[in-house]
Amino acid sequence: MAGETQDTGTSDSTYDLVSVLYHCLQGVEMYEVYAADAEDDEELARFFEEITQQERERAERAKQLLAARLNRS
Repeated sequence: MAGETQDTGTSDSTYDLVSVLYHCLQGVEMYEVYAADAEDDEELARFFEEITQQERERAERAKQLLAARLNRS
């Protein structure tokens, strides 16, 4: 619910953004491994590179949103 806090004392929205950021960055690491594994399959390697870039963009957006909210407090 909006405005509620986790047991950590962090608001739900801040906690959620941190979680999204963490999982995006974790995804980037894994997709890079998958792309390297697919080096013999150009189409598959391109797919993994594409989703790596999308994940990076999501991570960047999460960082921006998190920074804006942390600067408000």
